[in-house]
Amino acid sequence: MATPARTEEQGPAPGASGAVAARPDGRPAAAVPAPRPARAPGRLDLAGRAARIADARHTAPGRLRLAGALLAVLAVAFGLLTAWQVHTRAQAADRVVSYSQPLSQAAADIHRSLADADTTAATGFLLAGAEPRAVRERYEQDLATAARLIAEAAARTTASSPAQQWLSSLNQQLPTYAGLVETARANNRQGFPLGGAYLRYASQQMRDTLLPDAAKLADAENQALARDYAEARAVPWAAYGLGLVVLAALVQVQRVLFRRTNRVFNIGLVGATAAVLAALLWLTAGSLIASGRLADSERDGAAPLRALNVARIDVLTARLAENLHLVARGSSTRYAELWATTTKDLAGPAAAAGAPAAGNAPAVGGALGEARRLAPRDAAEAVEQAGQNYATWSARHDAAMAKETADGDYQGALDATITVREADVPNTSDASFSITDQQLERAAGIELARFKASATGTGGLLDALSAGAGVLALLAAVSAVRGLGRRLAEYR
Repeated sequence: MATPARTEEQGPAPGASGAVAARPDGRPAAAVPAPRPARAPGRLDLAGRAARIADARHTAPGRLRLAGALLAVLAVAFGLLTAWQVHTRAQAADRVVSYSQPLSQAAADIHRSLADADTTAATGFLLAGAEPRAVRERYEQDLATAARLIAEAAARTTASSPAQQWLSSLNQQLPTYAGLVETARANNRQGFPLGGAYLRYASQQMRDTLLPDAAKLADAENQALARDYAEARAVPWAAYGLGLVVLAALVQVQRVLFRRTNRVFNIGLVGATAAVLAALLWLTAGSLIASGRLADSERDGAAPLRALNVARIDVLTARLAENLHLVARGSSTRYAELWATTTKDLAGPAAAAGAPAAGNAPAVGGALGEARRLAPRDAAEAVEQAGQNYATWSARHDAAMAKETADGDYQGALDATITVREADVPNTSDASFSITDQQLERAAGIELARFKASATGTGGLLDALSAGAGVLALLAAVSAVRGLGRRLAEYR
C-alpha cells in the first residue's frame, strides 16, 4: 500500500532534517536546508577583519588606508608618550621646589638650630646670673624652631620614608635634652659645681644622639632632593626615539607615493612631517630651557646651600667646644681637641695649625673654602667676610687659651671669650663668632632666593611643553589621514 504524501500543513516526516515542499504532481520536493542563524549586529569577527586587512594589502586603496591608519597610530602614540614623559619631569620639578628642597633645608635648619641651642646654652651657663635676656631668648627660640620644624617635616613625610625614623628619635630626645639643660642652669644659679656636669652631659647627649640623628635626616632629605633633580632633568629618550620612527614612516610613505604618482608633494603628509619636526624641536628647546633653569637652581642655590650648612654647623661646633672648655675649667682636654678637629674641618689643615691667627686672611680650605668656592657672586662677599671674621675669632681664641694655660688666668680667658661688659664685648671671641654666623646666615638667604628664582615655574614650563607636544602630534595624525584621503579620492 502506498504511503500518502505529507502536506505542508502536516510538516516534515519524522526524522526529516528539513522542510519538504509538495510538487503539483504530488511528488515530494527536495529538502531545503535550514537557514543559518543571523549574526548579532556589531559582533566582532576578528578572523574576518584580519582577512579583510590581508586582502587590502593587494590593492592600492587598501594600502593607502593601512598607511593612513599606521601613521595616525604612530603620531598619537608619539604625542601620548611625549606628554607622559614630560609631565613626569614636570611633577619632579614641582617636587624639587615645593617638597624636596624645603624638606632638605628644613633638615639642615633642624641640625643648625640644635647645634646653636647647645652653643647658646653653654654661653648662658658661663655668664650664670649675668646671663643677658637675649641669650636666653635665643636658646628658647632655637628649641622652639627645632620642635616646629620636626613636627612640620613629620607631617609632610610619608610613613615609609627613612626620614620618619630620625624625626621620631629627635622628637623623643629633644625634651630630655631641654630638661638636662634646665637642671644644669638651676644648679649653676645656686653655685653648685654639679651644674657643669649636667651641662656637659646634656651637651654629650646632643652631640652623641640628637646631632647625629639630625645629620642622618639631612642626608636622607638631600638624597631625595638629588633623586628629584635627576628625574626632573632626565632626557625623554623614548619620546625622541618614537618621534624619529614617526618621521621615518612619513618619509617612507611620501617616497612610495612619489615613485608611483610622480607627485613631489602631498600637502597633508608634508604638514604631518612639519608637525612632528616642530614637536621634536619644541621638546628639545623646552627641555634645554627647563634643564638650564634646574641646573642654575642647583649651581647657585641647592649646592651652595648644602656647603654653607656644613660650614655653619662647624662654626657652631667650634663655638661649643670653646665654651665647654671653659665650663670644664681645665678638667678635660676633650673640648680643646674638639676645637682643633672642628677647626681643621672648617678652615683646612693650615688653619688648624694656626695660620689664620696672622692677620685677617680668610680661610681658603675646609668647609668655609668650599662654601666660598660654590657661592654665587652676590653671596660670595658674605662668605668671604665670614672667613675673615673667623680668622679674627681664631686669633682671639688662641690668645684667650694662652691666658688660661700659660698665665693661669681663668677669669681673663673667660672675659676674652665672653663678657657682659659692653665696652669689652666687641673684642671678644663671642663677637667674632656672632659676626661670622651672621654673615653665613646672610649668604644662606641670598642662595635660597637664587634657588627659588631659578627653579620656581619650571614645572609649569614643562607642563606647557607636554601640552604643546601633544597638540602637534595630534595635528600630525590628522594631517597624515587627510593627505592620504586625497589620494584615496582619486580611486572613486
